[in-house]
Amino acid sequence: MTPADATIIAFDGPMAIVGGGSVDPALLVELAHRGVALVGADGGGDAIGEAGLLPAAIIGDLDSLEDRAGWESRTRVLHIPEQETTDFQKALYSTSAPLTLALGMTGKRLDHTLSALNAMLKFAPERHLLLVDEVDVALAVVGPFSFNAGNGERVSVYPLAEVSFAHSEQLLYPLDGLTLAPGGRLGTSNEGLGGLVEIVPNDNAPWLLILGKERLWDLIEACIGAA
Repeated sequence: MTPADATIIAFDGPMAIVGGGSVDPALLVELAHRGVALVGADGGGDAIGEAGLLPAAIIGDLDSLEDRAGWESRTRVLHIPEQETTDFQKALYSTSAPLTLALGMTGKRLDHTLSALNAMLKFAPERHLLLVDEVDVALAVVGPFSFNAGNGERVSVYPLAEVSFAHSEQLLYPLDGLTLAPGGRLGTSNEGLGGLVEIVPNDNAPWLLILGKERLWDLIEACIGAA
């Protein structure tokens, strides 16, 4: 996944990669105040700046970044000119962190959204990834995962590749013995029954746990605890 000659910027705590899609400035401020490092994926650096914040780094081919020289005088700017990957992927293979959030990867262009999901598929085996959009949060999961869900809370399980499940607990529609796959059966709009939800697959194929955006900090805490 990571080029042999890639520069790695390591973070001890959670980090957020910010792209050029729809980003809530108030959320960026909250993340920064809670100690989450903000990294701009090319023009995402400008989004961080517009929120009145300084990126910990800006990474990408820099074709969308305004005032590159100005940014280089204030923070680390990593120029990666290769065109085989997106700026999001460049930021992923150039960083490490116990948890990585992705913001501004959706909401403006469908091709960017699809590229973000492709990146989630590729990097899920290597790191905890949490995609945040205007409505939902989507956690890339490999292996089992457990979390608390309210009675009737929407819980969607979306396969990034074909994945079979051994069993689940506290879901309205159990996943026991089911195989989900892109282009096949999906796990859209399941519901929690209240209490601890456990989802246990049979293999290590990646899948997305999709919850409402209000569960962002719950998932962050769950991932940090697992890490």
